[in-house]
Amino acid sequence: MGAYDQFDRRLETLVMEEQTLFDDELQALSEDDQKWIAQALHAEPHRAVSVRYLRHHTGFSRIIEATRADVERLYRERILKSPASTSRR
Repeated sequence: MGAYDQFDRRLETLVMEEQTLFDDELQALSEDDQKWIAQALHAEPHRAVSVRYLRHHTGFSRIIEATRADVERLYRERILKSPASTSRR
């Protein structure tokens, strides 16, 4: 099998566990922010900057390291989808 350090559609069918790590500079994010960011990243893992897989006997764990670029993108998308931003258009 190929490298386990980038998004792989084939491995996605075997993912049994999800884990999210946050860069040191993102440790100041609140627990609530870390939770929704992790959920958003795992909902669309192909868009995350850093995705890797850890092989287990029965499948794989997907590990996403949330980066500043990921967080900026997610906040930007969240702001654009908010009702306040759509009412100003």
